[in-house]
Amino acid sequence: MTFEEVGKRFGNRAVLAGVTGSLSPGRVVVVTGPNGSGKSTLLNILSGLLRPSRGAVRYTEDGVELPRSGWFSRLGVAAPDMAVYDELSAIENLRLFTRLRGMRADDERLGALLSDLGLPGREHRRPVGTYSSGMRQRVKLAQAVLHSPAVLLLDEPSSNLDAAGHDIVASLVERFRAGSAVAVATNDPREMAWGDEGIDLAG
Repeated sequence: MTFEEVGKRFGNRAVLAGVTGSLSPGRVVVVTGPNGSGKSTLLNILSGLLRPSRGAVRYTEDGVELPRSGWFSRLGVAAPDMAVYDELSAIENLRLFTRLRGMRADDERLGALLSDLGLPGREHRRPVGTYSSGMRQRVKLAQAVLHSPAVLLLDEPSSNLDAAGHDIVASLVERFRAGSAVAVATNDPREMAWGDEGIDLAG
């Protein structure tokens, strides 16, 4: 994935101005900058959820550029403003997201993924509306990686997590670093340390 001179305006307010970079397998790109500098906006543009006001984002696979409609099956996104369904349990949320991606829902595999992310089996059946903020974050992370995405976009992935949860996210990033392109939007020094390269939106 490459992006060139990407900018975004909301009305008269410029949020991003001319950001250029690329995401490639085996590399973790860390996006930093103060609140309001456009970190989340950039990730939303890279995910296809927002269109840039100027510039271009291109996703190529085996030398072929894919249309935006072809990106979504290849992307995984976890962000603070992502919704999960409070009335459903964690495993029911993952079943739904799996089917929306056109995949077969395998409860054993989904349960193992939740356990790996720190939600043991007894928690799988509780409604997500009863979860703490840290537990909800683990469900969002599970949703982001359940299809083994080629591009993983993480916005403040350790938010609301304790030290054990941070370690789980660090392990997740390391696991996906090998075969996927990873971008992390953060100002957390611990998360910044994961990066092979950085994009600073401060200026």
